[in-house]
Amino acid sequence: MLSVIIPAFNAMNTISNCLSSLINQSVDRTAYEIIVVDDGSTDNTAEIVMGFKGVSLIRQKNQGPAAARNHGVQHAKGSIILFTDSDCVAEHDWIEQMVQPFEWNKDIVGVKGAYKTHQQQLAARFVQLEYEDKYDLMKKTTYIDFIDTYSAAFKREIFLNFGGYDTHFPVACAEDVELSFRMSSKGYKMVYNPKAVVFHTHPSTFRAYFLKKYKFAYWRMLAVKKNPGKFIRDSHTPQIMKFQVLLLPAIVFSLALSLFMNTVGWLIFFIITIFFLSAIPFTAKAFRKDKVVGLLSPLILAGRSIYQFFGVLNGSARAFLLEK
Repeated sequence: MLSVIIPAFNAMNTISNCLSSLINQSVDRTAYEIIVVDDGSTDNTAEIVMGFKGVSLIRQKNQGPAAARNHGVQHAKGSIILFTDSDCVAEHDWIEQMVQPFEWNKDIVGVKGAYKTHQQQLAARFVQLEYEDKYDLMKKTTYIDFIDTYSAAFKREIFLNFGGYDTHFPVACAEDVELSFRMSSKGYKMVYNPKAVVFHTHPSTFRAYFLKKYKFAYWRMLAVKKNPGKFIRDSHTPQIMKFQVLLLPAIVFSLALSLFMNTVGWLIFFIITIFFLSAIPFTAKAFRKDKVVGLLSPLILAGRSIYQFFGVLNGSARAFLLEK
């Protein structure tokens, strides 16, 4: 038996498509259960879920997605649990692809799938290429240390042994990263399967995208604080991205030097040049797939690095205060 768990909060606009895709999978319907955990929705999410035959509904007061997923696992019957989000639409063979690695290698405890999108907005196209760049990185490693909940699977026993997702994360951000970091640090094996696909609605504007990158960076600091060994490297984050986050503080430092030096303009020009040179690999890859996105990528990456810097700065402050 397999268990698919979906946390939902005010998901009336997306939950129907999500459940429709999960009911019609390539594996036998009797082989898996679907559990929706309504995390205190104030819209008619629960009523929509109850309209789907064979889908179990669990209701709880609003506690965040980490608590909702943990709650779902407590009620799950499957030896393997799968997670996706209420705004995702699974490919017809998603469940089949998610469980195959467990059958190929009995040492596997976790599997990560992939995002795709049907969107045509410029920002969404950039986001998709950004994900694909990270997927290319993960394909180079046998085992990974980073499983996102939009397309995730774990052995239930191992998940429970680790206490599930850390409920100190009140929003859908980094609680999944933190759990997979913990598992990896203990030597458990997890893999990426690019054939296990869910479709998603990415941010459709660059404002929404930049704010999301800020949020991710902010909460990632708490995940890293709990797993300091992952500060330098993980299987999902390109090292060049971390270098690019240093753009803003480097420029600020240069401006401070301008109080004592007259050649600071050349220093700032040098820093910006180095940044744009660092953007060439992603820009070239993006250009091959989407010429418009490729041409704009250096500027988008610059904006991303600025928002990520402030996310890292404020997230680090929060992590420090929690330590006190």
